[in-house]
Amino acid sequence: MKTTYLISILILLGTWTVNGQNTFQRIYGGTDDDHGRAVIQTTDSGFAFVGNTFSYGNDFQIYFAKTDSFGDTLWLKILGGSGEEVVRSIQQTVDGGYIIVGSTKSFGAGGYDVYLIKTDSNGDTLWTKTFGGNGDDQGWSITQTTDTGYIITGLTNSYGAGDNDIYLIKTDRQGDTLWTKTFGGIYDDRGHSVLQTMDGKYIIAGATKSYGAGDFDYYIIKTNSSGDTLWTKVLGTTDYDALFA
Repeated sequence: MKTTYLISILILLGTWTVNGQNTFQRIYGGTDDDHGRAVIQTTDSGFAFVGNTFSYGNDFQIYFAKTDSFGDTLWLKILGGSGEEVVRSIQQTVDGGYIIVGSTKSFGAGGYDVYLIKTDSNGDTLWTKTFGGNGDDQGWSITQTTDTGYIITGLTNSYGAGDNDIYLIKTDRQGDTLWTKTFGGIYDDRGHSVLQTMDGKYIIAGATKSYGAGDFDYYIIKTNSSGDTLWTKVLGTTDYDALFA
């Protein structure tokens, strides 16, 4: 049975106006489970979105579609390999193409690896990269930086202090690694969102079980342009608290 989670809701919000114009709702997918993960409005006033699909391709692959401003599909791409992929974030790049980040079991060093995909404006793949080690490593958020490279955050079980740690990866414009950093303690720490700040540095938002009041707490990290920690903040209660994009 097909299920949709985020796509229609997010496109509806994206086209909401205050002058009485009509909104719309669209449902995308096939006869099996299809999940929406992230949507952006593109420079032509249309939308691009990514999700995961069981309806098309092999196993659990990436569903990548471009629509016009009314939500009508212009093209659809299915991305991934013979294993399982999980997609988390998409951004339109300065060249009019797209950058997508998530996790893959089809490629890489073992378990899940961070999966980076660059496409042209038609959604055709230009290159892919994986990052990680023998454990499970996941990409959650990506931003194109002012040098036209990329900054990625997520989590890593391959490196760091213990359990999952926040994983910060800086690449050049071709997706080649310039540096990586990990943050966290001996318990579970996760990076959910990353942005470049106006001063050329980076801010990460996520969750920590290593520090704070108990369970997951809000975890905010400010770094310099080389990924070195400038300050951290932990906020929350004894219940579950986490920051997402």
